[in-house]
Amino acid sequence: MGVLPSQALKTMIAAGQITASPEVIDAQIQPASLDLRLGTKAYRVRASFLAGEGQSVADRLKDFVMHEVDLSKGAVLEKGCVYVVPLMEGLALPHGVQAVANAKSSTGRLDLLTRTITDGGVEFDRIQPGYTGPLYAEICPRSFSVLVRPGMRLNQIRFRDGQAVLSDDELSALHAASPLVDGEATIADGLGFSVDLEPAEGDLVGYRAKPHTGVIDLDNLGHYPPAEFWEEIRTTEGRIILDPGAFYILVSREAVTIPPDYAAEMAPYLAMVGEFRVHYAGFFDPGFGHGEGAGSRGVLEVRCHEAPFVLEHGQIVGRLVYEKMSERPEALYGTGLASNYQGQGLKLSKHFAS
Repeated sequence: MGVLPSQALKTMIAAGQITASPEVIDAQIQPASLDLRLGTKAYRVRASFLAGEGQSVADRLKDFVMHEVDLSKGAVLEKGCVYVVPLMEGLALPHGVQAVANAKSSTGRLDLLTRTITDGGVEFDRIQPGYTGPLYAEICPRSFSVLVRPGMRLNQIRFRDGQAVLSDDELSALHAASPLVDGEATIADGLGFSVDLEPAEGDLVGYRAKPHTGVIDLDNLGHYPPAEFWEEIRTTEGRIILDPGAFYILVSREAVTIPPDYAAEMAPYLAMVGEFRVHYAGFFDPGFGHGEGAGSRGVLEVRCHEAPFVLEHGQIVGRLVYEKMSERPEALYGTGLASNYQGQGLKLSKHFAS
């Protein structure tokens, strides 16, 4: 029982439980998840929607579609608009195997709200055991307009066979594996993590997205000057004031390690703690931060809601929820996989020049 590793995903592909046209490529298969690829068209819709029980996404599209966008030669998805994109992958899940989807790290750091929807679905990003049918991505660029093409991978899917519950001893061991700045942690339905607003060097604590920028071509890596898209956030007071509607890239105070036999997901802390949310492009693969000595920091994608809010150093902003792997993956994050964010600190997405 537990999260299925890369070798199990390959077995599912061979068995026709994960389908794709064209076929899945090796680069899509991660230690504990599968990257999903955009298809050849997008539908601009009036509003976000779920199919609902007994209904298909294709049928619901007829109620909400405004126009169709051909992605075959590249097309811009505009900031503030909602699109539904059929994905190249589909599922024929066996009984007992469920799935959960999430945005990839680079997707979240660009403030691309990307969620997976299915026929008969009543929740975003949650796929019931035994589901057979197509997959769709709902995409809403929040801060930047983006240029996309077929085959681009904005979201990912993780499969789980049953639910392996972690014991208190296992949670304590995981806490010990993730060294914290002050040696303290909050473990309640996961390992609590907080925000770092007192960097060891200098006064740079984060970035705020600029409101009026150019288009980002998602194929251009290490290309864009950060200053054209981001405002640096600096403080020596250990606190910042979040502006309503603004999007921030911050970093966790804690350094995280995901041991090889576990996976993790970033989740919200409590809605009552403040007028903000962590965007949480949320999967952490086995091996993240492992073997790095002090682990890797978690990058936080934060959006403020209706009122200005004071965020202070050390304030808990989320939880890292650990799960057992059904078996150790044949390759770990950062080991021969050209992983972009191993050993990271405060870091923008891979599209920006260092």
